[in-house]
Formats: sequence, C-alpha cells, structure tokens
Amino acid sequence: MSRIGRKPVTLPQGVTAQIDGHKITVKGPKGEISRTLHEDMALALEDGTVTVKRPSDEAQHKALHGLTRTLVANMVEGVTNGFAKSLEIQGVGYKAEPKPFGVQLVVGFSHPVPYHAPQGIKITVTNNVNVKIEGIDKELVARWPRSCAMSARPSPTKGKGIRYAGEQVRRKAGKTAQAAK
Repeated sequence: MSRIGRKPVTLPQGVTAQIDGHKITVKGPKGEISRTLHEDMALALEDGTVTVKRPSDEAQHKALHGLTRTLVANMVEGVTNGFAKSLEIQGVGYKAEPKPFGVQLVVGFSHPVPYHAPQGIKITVTNNVNVKIEGIDKELVARWPRSCAMSARPSPTKGKGIRYAGEQVRRKAGKTAQAAK
C-alpha cells in the first residue's frame, strides 16, 4: 500500500469538500477549486476526512494512489493558506511593470514582453524587480513563474536575468588576458 496514498486528508475548520463521482470540489476561506481525478481511484468523504482507495496493486494504480491523495491535499492546502512564488529580476534596465492583464517584463529585448496571468492568479510587483505570484492552485502558481523566468534565464557570466527569490546561480569565471610573451 502506498504510504502517501493511505493517509487521509483532513479538512480544517471552514473547509468543505464535495465529491461527485470522480470530481472533487473543495471550498475554503481563500476560494473554491475543483478537479476531475482519474476514474480508477475511489474517493470517500467521512467525518471531515477525504480518503483515496485504489482498486488493485498494479504499478499504475499504486502510482495513481499517491498522486491522487497529493492532488487532494494540495487543493485543501490551497483553499486554506494558498500558494506563493517570488521572482527576482536582476540586471541593468531589467524591470517588471504591473498591468491589468498581468505583468509586462523589460528584460533586454527590443520590445517589452507581456505575460497574461491565468484566472485565479494574483501578481504583485514591488520595486520593479520583485514579482510575487499568489493563488490557490499549486500547479498554476508553480508553472506560470517558470514560463516568465524562461524568457530571461540568469546568465552564468553576468548573472542578470529572472530567478526565483533566493535561487543561487552558478557563475562562470570571466575570460582572462593572455600573459605577454
């Protein structure tokens, strides 16, 4: 039995879950999120906990068991506390500008790069170089900043670009002049 899959997901105070076949909807103080899960996994709601059961011990069912439980746990965590990622922009002239559609990045191209925020994502920009992405869906909160960061990966020589807050970039040594003969 999967060690992760067999743990029940407890619903904190103020969070409700509704199961309709293979679709689960979780409501909490931060909002509501729903997801359709794999049809082989059975969901049960009992006494304020959600449990996931698998039909057999096949390898695919074992993998889906832990995945399904983790997806439900992330939904509960999202509507309770939410998820957040922070990006740092480093480089001369590099900046982020908040826009109604999301954020517009100036990262060394001949044009500004607009990034539209998906539904349910909140973006805040401070000092034009710190971008914070918040939301209740862990997948969106993790995927959207990576797409922004890929537009200007940190340079290994100069270090300028977009990175996660606190991320260390491995720097290469610069070229050195040849000794005169």
